[in-house]
Amino acid sequence: MADFDLLVKGGTLPDGSHADIGIRGDRITAIGALAGAQAGTVIDAAGDLVTAPFVDPHFHLDATLSYGVPRINASGTLIEGIALWGELRETATVDEMVARALTYCDWAVSMGLLAIRSHVDTTPDHLNTVTAMLEVQRIVKPYLDLQLVAFPQDGLYRSPTGRANLIRALDMGVNVVGGIPHFERTMEAGRDSVRDLCEIAADRGLPVDLHCDETDDPLSRHIETLAFEAQRLGLQGRVAGSHLTSMHSMDTYYVSKLLPLIAEAGVAAIPNPLINITLQGRHDGYPKRRGLTRVKEMQAQGITVGWGQDCVRDPWYALGTGDMLDVAFMGLHVAQMTSPEDMRRCFDMVTVENARIIGLADHGLHQGATASLVVLDAGDPIEAVRLRPDRLAVVSKGRVVSQKARNDARLALDGRPATVRRRH
Repeated sequence: MADFDLLVKGGTLPDGSHADIGIRGDRITAIGALAGAQAGTVIDAAGDLVTAPFVDPHFHLDATLSYGVPRINASGTLIEGIALWGELRETATVDEMVARALTYCDWAVSMGLLAIRSHVDTTPDHLNTVTAMLEVQRIVKPYLDLQLVAFPQDGLYRSPTGRANLIRALDMGVNVVGGIPHFERTMEAGRDSVRDLCEIAADRGLPVDLHCDETDDPLSRHIETLAFEAQRLGLQGRVAGSHLTSMHSMDTYYVSKLLPLIAEAGVAAIPNPLINITLQGRHDGYPKRRGLTRVKEMQAQGITVGWGQDCVRDPWYALGTGDMLDVAFMGLHVAQMTSPEDMRRCFDMVTVENARIIGLADHGLHQGATASLVVLDAGDPIEAVRLRPDRLAVVSKGRVVSQKARNDARLALDGRPATVRRRH
């Protein structure tokens, strides 16, 4: 009888150590030197980087892969993207949204992205978006952890049925409370919406994840209210503020007061570098702002910060592949996280930090953890961010769900090697 169902041999772990990983069923049951162990399936990692799966804490699965429908976002702004999506959600069928979302989930699995938190627009009274995403959640459950956020895209109060539809979505089974306070009609209404949404979450025992201050306006300070309400209601560790782009433009003295409040309240931050630097600053001349929030400053205060993908091929963003290392790579550059420690941290942000933000249980490479992992054609986390390499194997809950042969480039140069790899 085999010792394990699956054995990953000779891998390099993110901390630089080398280990074999033994899996039975959907759990890691042994990790270390497992010489002589037998398994039904063996993956020879041969020094390749073996990591916990990638996690995306901020995405819009209902809109993904819809780029150009009903037309392209000509201005490139957040506001025009919202308007385009407002048209599309009234014509897109449940089947269309399910098909697009499942295609993206296939991409995600192939890239080792095995957990996604997706915001689902609860604005339309028909709630086809919610129906579609709940069906996607059901289909992918065996191999991809999908969290759904009830997200009133047009505002909790600005849309006449915004609050009622959010409650309906939660009753249907969506289990994270979302919002967009800076899109309400007034700053006061935005503050009221934060309070209301946090109270709804507290009453239902749910997490909170708000699109918060996704604007260039430095006076948009709803993150302050979110931190206050999280502490008032005892929601510490269950609240995230997504985007926080206004902090890029805020007065530094005010931020020096704000960051400790966020830390005290246990509120996490989810910047989305690919999208934040694309959408923000569109009304600026030069110097032109790029909108990424104050990542290193938040981390220095002990705030948990992750990187989110946000969009792929939709009304807001024309590009994207589902690769969280693309996100980490861009975040590294824009946040100027170029020390070796910071570059390694960028890798951690799209694996363990993101998992912590969305409350993913048993995530990681340790005995007893869920048997989900990725084998990368890289030797260490910094090399992985630099190369955004092939995923040689992806294992989800004990099952090999994706594999790719190593594909070194072939050279035809006199006196040079026959193949070339970019690992160094």
